[in-house]
Amino acid sequence: MEFSEEKLKKVSEIIARYPQGKQKSALLPVLHMAQEQWGWLSTEAMDYVASLLSLEPIEVYEVATFYSMYNLKPVGKYLFEVCQTGPCMINGSDDIIAYIGERLGIKPGETTSDGLFTLKTVECLGACGYAPMMQLGKHYKEHLTKEKVDTIIEDCRKNAAVNN
Repeated sequence: MEFSEEKLKKVSEIIARYPQGKQKSALLPVLHMAQEQWGWLSTEAMDYVASLLSLEPIEVYEVATFYSMYNLKPVGKYLFEVCQTGPCMINGSDDIIAYIGERLGIKPGETTSDGLFTLKTVECLGACGYAPMMQLGKHYKEHLTKEKVDTIIEDCRKNAAVNN
């Protein structure tokens, strides 16, 4: 398990942004690179990042387990990250989470048996005015309703069928 020469060069560029001896500051973007390459952050991936940054593995685990943007187990092709903080809850995110789970036959933290969908609850995504909402890849899905959820699921299924 290792990065390509190109990615290692990128890691060096990221480390160089910070003062000498402060390579731990590069941890977040390097973890993103690892997750992008391997799809999730296994213990081996986190250990590899620790070795690149001359950190103790526990320093990487502490960060990776703190932030919901890092996946510590494999996730589906479509990761539904539904906000569950105050404004979203007041506007029905609990119902949306339950509905997605019902539609897909999974609970938060689980992945469908076909590997297409993972449902994850997360803390504030910074779009309180659009509650309830979720992040799907790099896109926010806002003002969610059961009908919008149905459309999102069907669009993902169609996209998966076309790209297989």
